[in-house]
Amino acid sequence: MASSDGNHLSEEYIQNSFHSYLKSSLTQAKVEKLLDADMLASAEGDLMITGPALCLYFAALRSTTNPASVPLPRRSKTSPPVELSESNCPPLFVSFLRVWSSNVPRIQSLAPQYQHDLARVICGLEPLSQPPDPNLNGISADLRAVAIEISQRRSFQDRYASDLQAALDAGSPSGRSSLRVKASFVPPPVYDPSPISPSSSKTSFGRSPSPTILTANSPAIEFIRETLYASLADVLERTPSLRRLLKRDPSRAYFASVSFAILDVAVTAVTPTGAVMGVLGKELTLEECPKELQPFMAELAAIGNAAREMEEEDDEVAMRCAERGDDIPEPRLDRVRKVLEGGVGYQEGREREGQGRRSVEGRAVAFTNRINALGLGISKIKAFRDRQADVFKVLAGIE
Repeated sequence: MASSDGNHLSEEYIQNSFHSYLKSSLTQAKVEKLLDADMLASAEGDLMITGPALCLYFAALRSTTNPASVPLPRRSKTSPPVELSESNCPPLFVSFLRVWSSNVPRIQSLAPQYQHDLARVICGLEPLSQPPDPNLNGISADLRAVAIEISQRRSFQDRYASDLQAALDAGSPSGRSSLRVKASFVPPPVYDPSPISPSSSKTSFGRSPSPTILTANSPAIEFIRETLYASLADVLERTPSLRRLLKRDPSRAYFASVSFAILDVAVTAVTPTGAVMGVLGKELTLEECPKELQPFMAELAAIGNAAREMEEEDDEVAMRCAERGDDIPEPRLDRVRKVLEGGVGYQEGREREGQGRRSVEGRAVAFTNRINALGLGISKIKAFRDRQADVFKVLAGIE
């Protein structure tokens, strides 16, 4: 952990503060019935994104400064109050703070019923107010984008189970129930920087006609997994900036690479019927997947369909702009790829002028979030976890 240099607060202090607030945010969400105990215990769905996003939402409601800053827990009873602002924020977290602070005025200007609806949207619930506020989806997308960045970091993953446990224990006698419900979240494998030879990585993950790990009788999910990991190797080969990111921020580079591979497979290997053309030339259908894995397969197909629709809409916009002599906007899928690689900081660095521009960017961010959420989700599936340690080693050996 970095220490304070006199200008910036330490990363450790910010992380400790965030987890303190995350515990109280999860507890409050449980009290308000936005999350239930079963969901907290199982960490099902995208709770690893929802939890931090709720923390950012509650922090926005508490902020009292302009520009927005975050009041931090005091280190001791005698310590002076501290506000996290851009002037003292550790460089690693500046992009997160900027995106969050840009949304604070939008959140605080919402009527109370719409603020509550925003919390519901963050949790994947329908808003209660009619008509719904059209700004909620964009705000939620921004908060969830920051939450995804946070949840991809190992320092967060290692402490998340204790955050969930604290929320589960809250409200029971002495902080614990007699039949204690235990949080089941387990972080993904640790990135292993020990290198392996490039030849072994190609043998295991290249798009060769007969990968040695598979046979004609291998379970369908293994073909999906190897198809995704083969695409991951291709993505890294043609994206030098991702390879550089592996040296600079290995954990984040892993998730970014997996998300790129998901988009690549969704766009190039998903058929109009929702099947996936996998390695060995085998077509994998939804029906071939075990029932518990069908939602993953369905979401992969849905991402492919959405990407194709996005490309068609962008082509139509480009034609209309060309007819009028206007500048042709950057295709949304290109923006999605840049956000997948550069993270939420890339998005905040763009000029966002007017509600129409914010609406376009909001859709790109929401789609990026959807891809990232699937990437985080597959890290919890046993069939992928069993092979994930090997993938980490392959990534470490790519030059």
